[in-house]
This record gives sequence, structure tokens and C-alpha cells, in this order.
Amino acid sequence: MIDALFFGVGLVAVAAGIWRAVRARRTGAATGLATSLIALGLALFLLADSAQAIESRIYPSLGRLLSNLATMVAAYGIEVTVAEIGGVAGKRRRSRLAALVVALVVLVVAFFSTRGLPVGIGLFDELYRTNPTLVAYIVVYTLYLGFAVVDIAIVSAGAVRAGAGALRAGLGLMLVACVFALAYLAGKIVDLVADVTAEHPVAVVCRGAFSTVDCALAVGFPAISVLLIVVGLTVPAIPAAGRAVRDARTRAELRPLREHLAERFPDVVRLGRAGATGRERLLTVLSEINDGLLLAGIPPAAPPETAADLLREGGGDAATGAAGDVEGDTAFAADVARLRAIARALRGERSAGAANSVR
Repeated sequence: MIDALFFGVGLVAVAAGIWRAVRARRTGAATGLATSLIALGLALFLLADSAQAIESRIYPSLGRLLSNLATMVAAYGIEVTVAEIGGVAGKRRRSRLAALVVALVVLVVAFFSTRGLPVGIGLFDELYRTNPTLVAYIVVYTLYLGFAVVDIAIVSAGAVRAGAGALRAGLGLMLVACVFALAYLAGKIVDLVADVTAEHPVAVVCRGAFSTVDCALAVGFPAISVLLIVVGLTVPAIPAAGRAVRDARTRAELRPLREHLAERFPDVVRLGRAGATGRERLLTVLSEINDGLLLAGIPPAAPPETAADLLREGGGDAATGAAGDVEGDTAFAADVARLRAIARALRGERSAGAANSVR
């Protein structure tokens, strides 16, 4: 059940991150959120019990290394996102990236320089005293994540009151995730000191992420934190994704009407870019259709059926003073609804005409 939750939420996070990355590349928007979602989704995949069991067959405790690396990349992405929200994305960009690269290299080198790593979902407690490489591993990992988590917590706490709807819910989940993450990181430092100073440290092997208190603190808490961060980052993107789907459907429904008007009045077609985002392309289509209807002599107040009849019959050859009837502040939603109704009426009449011709 837990594995299904990790895999399911991880898949949603990766899909949302890829969508954000494609959108960012097309529009020139920021990429911090895309990086965070993809990395956190991969971290969830790697933290699942079944995944760690498979990874450990390839190399002992490999799942822990991979999940830690993914978590650090996600922390970097969230740091970039925080900087983007604060309007200081250009500052310290190189230093943040350099710190991430150095931390990743230290973890990889320290991990593969250690012998006797446990198989399965193992903890390193009994190895710290005899393996300084693991001490460097856990110190660098904890410090890097600690600074990132504090930044995320500060921004989330300050912005949750100003946010609304999905954004506020997402920030609230991020704040809760930071609590779990800080508890996990504090526990790592306490355990590290205890294991280094103990004469006979005891090995801890986890049968699952929540099989014991130590396993919950070392494996379960970071998993919960990652899970909450993934959901917190994904929730605010849901309304935008829904709007993008609705805009795409509206453009598809308006396409025949636009093509009809573009054939009669080629000058209404915008010669420049139609827009980088789906909403910008929809606005361009609406503008072209409205210009075409005015040139066809169809006033904005005309019922959809009447407008469709005029278009089917050829309408006027030019605007007949109808432009003066157009309200300058027509609501976007009302404009979309009106043009969709005209498009449906025109499409229905064309279908009926085609059926009659066959008969």
C-alpha cells in the first residue's frame, strides 16, 4: 500500500515536472519548479521499499545513495524556486549550482569509498565509528539539506497567509513537510554523534520504512517529507493544467469558425507569433474571430443562430457600422461562450446541409 502511494505520487510529480519543463522551454519561464518536481518524483520512486530492495541487489545500499542524490537535486530546485518567487533568481545562481555539484561529488565518492555497506534498507549507524568517509557523507548531506529546508520553511510561512486556494494549500503542505524534514535532519546529527562516541555501535536493519522508531526517523520521515513536498508543489499546478486543457478544447472548437473567417478575410490573421502559451494562442484566435465577424457585418449583440445564418449566407462584404456596438470591456468568459455558440451553430448548419445534399 505504501509502495503504491510512493509510486503513484512519484509518477504524478514526474509528469507534472516534465509538463512544467516543456512549458518553461516554450515560454521562457523559470525552471526551478520543474527541476524540483522531477527530482522529488524520482526520490519517491527510489525510497519505496520494493525499489530499494531491487537497488540493493545491484550494489549494497544503492537505493539510499540514489534517493539522497535525488533529494539534494530537489532541494536545489526548491531553492531556485524560492529565489524566483522572491524575484532574486539571478543572484547566487552559480554559487548554488556549484554547492550542489560539490555536495553530490562528496556523497558519491564517500559512498563508494566505504566497504561493508548493508544490504537492503540498511542504516549506517555501526559504520560511522570505523568509516570517516560515511561521517563526511552524512555531514555534507545534512548541512546541505538543512539550509535548503530552512529557506523553504521561511518562504512558506511568510507566503501562506498571502496565498489563496490551491497555492495556499500547497504552501501549507510545504510547511508541514519542512517540520518532518527538520526532525529527520536533527535526528541524523544526534544519531551521528551517538554512534561515533559509542564503543560498540549496534547495526540497525530496516524491514520497512516504518518498521521501528529508528527506521521511521531515518527512512520514513524523509519519505513523508518528500511526499508532502511533492503534493505541495503539485497542487498549485493543478488549476493551471485544468485551464490549459480547457483552452485547448476551446481552440479546437473555434478552429472551423476561424478558418471560415480567415478564408473570407485573410487580413484578420495575425502575421506574428500566435503566442507562446495556450492562453495567448486562445486570445489571438478570439481576436481574429472578432475582427472577422465585424468585417462580415455581424454585431456583437447578434444571437449565435443569426450570426451563423449570416456567415453561411455570406454575410455583408464589410463592416456596416456594427463596430460601434462592440463593448470595449466585454468579459473574457462571455466572449468565449458567445464565439463557441456561433461555432457550434455554424458547424451544425454545415452538417445538416451536407446531409441534405447526400439525400
